[in-house]
Amino acid sequence: MRFALMIEPQQGLSYREQLDLARLAERVGFEAFFRSDHYGSFPGPADRPTTDAWTVLAGIARETERIRLGALVSPVTFRHPGSFAKVVTTADEMSGGRIEVAVGAGWNDAEHAQLGLAFPEISERADLMEDELQILHGLWEQPDGWSFEGRQVRIVDAGFHPKPVQRPHPPIIVGGEGSPRSVRMAARYANEYNMSSSGPDNCAEAFGRLDAECVRIGRDPKTVARSVMAGMLMGADEAEVARRVEAQLAMVRAAETNAAAWFEARRPRWIAGTPDQARAMVGTFAAAGVERIMLQDLLPRDHAMIELAARELIGRS
Repeated sequence: MRFALMIEPQQGLSYREQLDLARLAERVGFEAFFRSDHYGSFPGPADRPTTDAWTVLAGIARETERIRLGALVSPVTFRHPGSFAKVVTTADEMSGGRIEVAVGAGWNDAEHAQLGLAFPEISERADLMEDELQILHGLWEQPDGWSFEGRQVRIVDAGFHPKPVQRPHPPIIVGGEGSPRSVRMAARYANEYNMSSSGPDNCAEAFGRLDAECVRIGRDPKTVARSVMAGMLMGADEAEVARRVEAQLAMVRAAETNAAAWFEARRPRWIAGTPDQARAMVGTFAAAGVERIMLQDLLPRDHAMIELAARELIGRS
């Protein structure tokens, strides 16, 4: 199993805090560092400072050496696909070829409204996401003069320089929860399919549909990596687990009327508990076909938990 650290910095993390976390993840052996791409502050208090994902990643790219970097996931509604291709290419150059690009259709209506960003119905957002995936491939892979007529975006006689450091392009991750359209887009355009907020059973079912779609279009299913974003809450023993559970509950109480219910609904699909319990859950995900776990850390200022996860999971699961 491969592991990435994933944080939710819209909870008020400064750039310096995010850089420290990326450097910590690099030092303790995570293969990648991902952050969310959100402008609204949640879960927890709604008034915490937020930062722009790709501006932060560009900065981190210049101040780390080995760890791969990305946003999980960037909503297609936040950035025009052509501009987004430029942003990713620039960050790829700044990192020396360590960027991964994960895209999704977006879901949080409120944070779009707060910034004046359009938030159409899911069918329109999915159309735009499919345009984006084709545009990323086209601008990164096709020669000058490439044109494209999509559902919502039109490109005429493109010239795109420089191309990404990684050839033919940075790894493309499609995020979803196993919907038929997300699986279809992953089979056609992605290097990796990432399941969000899903337990092992849901992962196994979605990966089965992904296999079938790959076979249908003539693609080897093994060429699409499979991953999951799973919450992480670990302790060295039961007492430490209990302390971290209470810290997690305290964090979400500002926004949740029943924080305990919020946590209990998620715990069955999280990498949670003592090291033995966490490794057992990793094994269950592995049996479902997961090859990489993005450990979603909702207590990112607790660096000791990150060090514990690295020590007990990386190389031991």
